[in-house]
Amino acid sequence: MFEAIAEAASRLRNDRELNKDLRVVIISGEGRAFCSGLDAKGVALSGPKSSLNKLLKRPSGYGGDDGVGNLAQDVCYLWRKLPVPVIAVLHGYCFGGGLQIALGADLRFATPDCKLSIMESRWGLIPDMSASIVLRELVRMDVAKELTMTGRIISGSEAESLGLVSRCVDDPMEEAMKVAREITARSPDSVAASKELFQSTWMVEDDATCLEKETTLQLKLIGTWNQAAAAGRQFGINLPYWNKTTLLGRKALVLSTVGGKTKNTETAV
Repeated sequence: MFEAIAEAASRLRNDRELNKDLRVVIISGEGRAFCSGLDAKGVALSGPKSSLNKLLKRPSGYGGDDGVGNLAQDVCYLWRKLPVPVIAVLHGYCFGGGLQIALGADLRFATPDCKLSIMESRWGLIPDMSASIVLRELVRMDVAKELTMTGRIISGSEAESLGLVSRCVDDPMEEAMKVAREITARSPDSVAASKELFQSTWMVEDDATCLEKETTLQLKLIGTWNQAAAAGRQFGINLPYWNKTTLLGRKALVLSTVGGKTKNTETAV
């Protein structure tokens, strides 16, 4: 499953034909859980040493020329590199590596009774799938330490109060599709620039760097077709958005996992 997720993220980032009219990615799990963690049986059958080498070899090769993560990290970290929003839909169980995959998304919607845990301490390990990056952006250090050291299972409602999930709703997939529709009504260029702006400045302490980034991105947007189309929609003039020579629709890719396998489904939002 690790290879399939990393391959999907890598292709969405690098394959222009595949992503030319993609606007949103939604990650979900089928069945009773989003993801209940590492497939210990699968690791045992393939040989712990062989699996460990595959997971921890750096760089993994999926991150391209500027890749910095190993395979275990890239299944979470690479979602941050996509120019489109990534939404994780959580239900049932979201444990260990499954939670870290979700934390790599831009938004997370969960059911109130979803169970989440940074569970690695129960196996005598630490969370090593980019948790050191994503957790610092979402929760206080003491919260990250407590959840990591104890492996405590929390509800979706508590996760929302701590900042681990964006919102708790009864139907997180419906909420994801609703937000996807709102996002696809905006300029794809401004959406991509918004993601880049915050990903590149959120933990930067130098104000000048942050302010310069805002101006650099804004200058790339002003006066473009998509900026004019977005402005026109505020006056009831519904012009289409374009990606260079491609007329953009409102396509979302739903990436779901079940039984250790992944499947991709394109859907209009």
